[in-house]
Amino acid sequence: MAIEILHYDDLPIAGCAGLKEHRLVMSPKLFGQFVNPGTWTGIGNFVYLAEAGLDPKGETTLHDHKEIDIIYLMIEGRIVHQGSLQQGQELEAGMAQVLRAGGEGFSHNEINPEDSSNRLIQLWILPEHSGELAAYRLYTLDTAKVTRIYGGSHGQTDTLVSNTVIDIARLEPAQEFFLDKPFLAYLAVGSGLIDNQEIKDGTLFKGNNLNFKANSVVTLIVIHEI
Repeated sequence: MAIEILHYDDLPIAGCAGLKEHRLVMSPKLFGQFVNPGTWTGIGNFVYLAEAGLDPKGETTLHDHKEIDIIYLMIEGRIVHQGSLQQGQELEAGMAQVLRAGGEGFSHNEINPEDSSNRLIQLWILPEHSGELAAYRLYTLDTAKVTRIYGGSHGQTDTLVSNTVIDIARLEPAQEFFLDKPFLAYLAVGSGLIDNQEIKDGTLFKGNNLNFKANSVVTLIVIHEI
C-alpha cells in the first residue's frame, strides 16, 4: 500500500460556539451516515481528528460526554480546562490532556484566555469496553523524544488502556521515526520526508509502514494498533 495523503486545506472549516476546526477523520463507527465528505475513517478505535482553534476569549461552552476518550494536544497558545475532571487545569503548547468519559461520563468547557486565537488538535477514540470510570491524564511532551499519551496493555499506568495507541514524536531536524505496521499519522508542526516525498504541517497520511525523517522541528502524531 502506497502512502496516502490528505491536507486540512482540502476540507471545509466547521465548528460550533467559539471553536473552529477542519475535520480530517470522521469514522462511521461514531458518526454513522453523518460523516463529512472527503474525511478518512480512522484506524482501530480511533474515530475523529480535527485541526482546531478557539477564537480569542472563546470557549466550547459546557457540555457532556459518555463512552468516548478525548485528547487535546496544544500546538499554539493556551487553554483553561473546566469541568468535572481536573477543574482549572491549564494547558500550553507542548502539552496534552486525555479525558476518558466511560460510563460515568464527564462535563467540560475548554476556554481560550488569550486575546488571540490558539491552535490545537482534537482526537477521539472509542473505549475498548463500556462502563469504565471517568479518568484524566496530563502530559508534557519532551523535545527530541517520542511520548506515548494513549493506549497500551493492562499492567501499566502511564496511559489509559487501549489496543489503539497514540504516540507524539517531537523531533529535531534529521531525527527519524520508524514503524513497521499499518498507521495513521498527522504532521502538526514542521516538515519532513516520507518515502522521499516532502510533506508539511497540516498533512494526514497513512500506509502499511512508516519511515519519516524530520526536515525541521516537528510534532508528529502517530496512531496504530498494538
